[in-house]
Amino acid sequence: MQERKSIKNLRREYKLNKLSEETVHKNPFSQFEKWFDDVLKVGLIEPNAMILATADDKAKPSVRVVLLKGLSKKGFTFFTNYKSRKGKNLTENYAASLLFFWAELERQVRIEGKIKKISKAESQKYFDTRPIESRLAAWASEQSEMIPGRDYLEARFQIFKRQFKGKKIPVPPDWGGYILVPEYFEFWQGRENRLHDRICYKKVNKRWNIFRLAP
Repeated sequence: MQERKSIKNLRREYKLNKLSEETVHKNPFSQFEKWFDDVLKVGLIEPNAMILATADDKAKPSVRVVLLKGLSKKGFTFFTNYKSRKGKNLTENYAASLLFFWAELERQVRIEGKIKKISKAESQKYFDTRPIESRLAAWASEQSEMIPGRDYLEARFQIFKRQFKGKKIPVPPDWGGYILVPEYFEFWQGRENRLHDRICYKKVNKRWNIFRLAP
């Protein structure tokens, strides 16, 4: 058998760009939008994929990838089932963290803050833009619950497909959006010799303080 390449020897140098306190926007949302525009220009797969970390009331962590579906000066919006594991976590502990990792640009962004539900009207407005199959899937999937098998899930999908045939599909009662309202941003730019740039923003008295962390 051919010897597998040792994990400890996997490494690369980061040389594409740099980041400084003098060149970043004074507002972290503007800086994020600038970087996100760069991501869209590159044409990455799932550019809005973000890692969401939550914890329950006993501080047991949980992490998964979700899709960013709304960005404003208020925060970062995503959608899910309120009875999912992340939904239950956020009921018990509304502090959470996001991570965007764009390897092709040698960049990542960490965001920490508090999460709250958006209104049902806002959730319905987004829900109506989803493909019909995605709307039916939201009804069919009892997210994070144990199920007997794939056939069970497919059968539920067909049930709701028949139920809503020719009708407007309402947003499920246990499904909707959350918004993370940031209190902290960290913009990470890979640099040579592992001397990476880490420029941070922390909200203090309604103002964003900018500082650098050692890599």
